[in-house]
Amino acid sequence: MRIEDKDPARHAGIEYPMEVGAPVFAPIKVTEEKDKAVNVARQNAKQEYDRIMEQATVLMRQAKALQSRLDATEMVHAAKFGFNPIHGKTYFLYYDQRNQTNLLLQNGPHDWTCGIPANWNYLMTVKKLGDSTWEQIEETVE
Repeated sequence: MRIEDKDPARHAGIEYPMEVGAPVFAPIKVTEEKDKAVNVARQNAKQEYDRIMEQATVLMRQAKALQSRLDATEMVHAAKFGFNPIHGKTYFLYYDQRNQTNLLLQNGPHDWTCGIPANWNYLMTVKKLGDSTWEQIEETVE
C-alpha cells in the first residue's frame, strides 16, 4: 500500500514514520505506562491517607480530652461542697470513705497542717472552666 504525499492527514494516523526526516519513535509499552500511572496514583493516595490519619489522630486526642472533662464534671457535680465555685479557680476533689461521697474543697493535699483526714482520699485537682465544665489539672511536684 502506497501513501501519497498529497494526503498529509493520513500521515498523522499511521503508527510508523512516513518520511526520511520524521522523528524516530518506538511504540509505547502500554503495560509499563499503566504500572507507572498506578504507582503515581498509589503514592498520591498514600499521602492523602497519611494526612487524613493525622487529622483523625488530632480529633481523637480532642475527643479524649473532652471525655475527660465530662468525667471530671460529673464527679464534681456529684460531690458535696458548701461554696460557690469561681470560674478559673483550682479546687480539690476528695473521697470520704466513711460517708462514701466525693467532697470538693479549696484545700489541696499539701495545704493541711495536720494532714488529710484519716477517712479521706485525695482524688484529683480540678479547675472550673468558662463553659461550666471542669478540667482535671495534672499536679506538679514541687
